[in-house]
Amino acid sequence: MKRSAYLLAGPTASGKSAIAAILARRLGAWILSADSMLVYKGMNVGTAKPPPDEIAEFHMGGVDLVTPAEEFSSGAWLRAAAQWAREVPEDVPIVIVGGTGLYFSALLRGLDRRWVKPPPEYPVIKIDRAVVRERIRARLDEMFMSGLEEEKRRLHEAYPIWSRTASLAIGYRDGDDASKILTRTCQLAKRQDTWFRHQATPLYVEPDAESVWAMWRERGPWSVTFEDL
Repeated sequence: MKRSAYLLAGPTASGKSAIAAILARRLGAWILSADSMLVYKGMNVGTAKPPPDEIAEFHMGGVDLVTPAEEFSSGAWLRAAAQWAREVPEDVPIVIVGGTGLYFSALLRGLDRRWVKPPPEYPVIKIDRAVVRERIRARLDEMFMSGLEEEKRRLHEAYPIWSRTASLAIGYRDGDDASKILTRTCQLAKRQDTWFRHQATPLYVEPDAESVWAMWRERGPWSVTFEDL
């Protein structure tokens, strides 16, 4: 099934989700999350998951798909994305936003690890790493104030054994304090930047809604094939 979609990628704390929400309201669009940690139920504070009212407003796909006890993969995300896309009315635009470059690559050129197709082209937020670090630091303060430690305790009580993929979530390991979370999150942002440089053809865009809107008007929407595997 082919659909047109507006795409936006970027590293963590680059402001991509807020920008996507602003523009989705402008378009009257539904949103598909391309974030490998938002798929987990209960991981809300530590993943900066959008609040329930926003998830409902945008009929958001790609969130709350499995528990931390369950494995997840790019193939599973593609299947969930295809199922979600079938529910989107034909006259409703789609916005796909996230920081998991593998999901964008899988969606735009398939899961063939040889990837004989050229790297896909899509908008990526370009933001200085020092700015990202300060945003991560500020977001961490808010997460701890919003109950990250309590959320972690509750999830580990409910799911004593976590899947390999869920265990990669930053902030949910025993002994994760603010310093360790800051370091690991900054490392994640750097890896995301590296992925977009080498595994995509990034159309770099400034981190504000009007710059992204101008890019979408100039180059989008993109033709996306949603298919069950």
